[in-house]
Amino acid sequence: MHIYYKVDQKALMALDPTDRAMGRAEVIEILNPQGDYVPARIQTSVATGHRADLGLMMMDADPLKIDAVTQRIRASRLGTVLIPSYSFVSITEVSEYVPTVEQYAERLQREGSTPEDPAFQAKLNAYKQRLPAMNQQRLYPEFPPFPVMTFYPMNKSRNPAANWFLEPFSVRSEMMAEHATSGIKFAGRVSQLITASTGFDDWEWGVTLWGRAPEHIKEIVYQMRFDRASAGYAEFGPFYVSYIMGAKEAFEHLRV
Repeated sequence: MHIYYKVDQKALMALDPTDRAMGRAEVIEILNPQGDYVPARIQTSVATGHRADLGLMMMDADPLKIDAVTQRIRASRLGTVLIPSYSFVSITEVSEYVPTVEQYAERLQREGSTPEDPAFQAKLNAYKQRLPAMNQQRLYPEFPPFPVMTFYPMNKSRNPAANWFLEPFSVRSEMMAEHATSGIKFAGRVSQLITASTGFDDWEWGVTLWGRAPEHIKEIVYQMRFDRASAGYAEFGPFYVSYIMGAKEAFEHLRV
């Protein structure tokens, strides 16, 4: 779950200093990554722009453990102050467009390489070795040590003139391979997580980008929009930009 909160300044000013301090301590403990009741992954950030002030990203195998965090915040002394303004529910997955070892071998052959070629075997063995780690990171991702995060939801178009879901799998796979190649150029500067939300939310996928600097996120989103999969078929929702920090530092920044 991604969930964003706005600070209700009127409700904040209505709290007496004791309740305000106790509420702040309550929520800081609720969001403590080493706490007793937190999900497997929890990250706090300060959002910029008018749509939100505080952002949370949470991951766990148990959805109710994630929901319990939002319920504990609601029931805290800051429950009238922190007003949810946006949320997004999704699950991690290994995309159908991630090639198996066999599919990767077929791609190498389509590109002109042959099984007898030593370079073919070297590329295939390298892919075979890194695939399990790649899939592990997709299913059980770790937060990268980057300070900036952007989240946005997206769909693939169903426009009669550009319906992604009517394209053959081979065509879709080729376009997604091109898209992935564009993203690889940003390795070390941007880390990306795609989660699936079909049946869970109003959009089909959620995209979380972490960057070493804000301009890296702007650059990758701009450059990847020129890929056919994006230029012809992508529909984007709202973008939420935030800066990673602990709950205590976030409340200090927000003057809560």
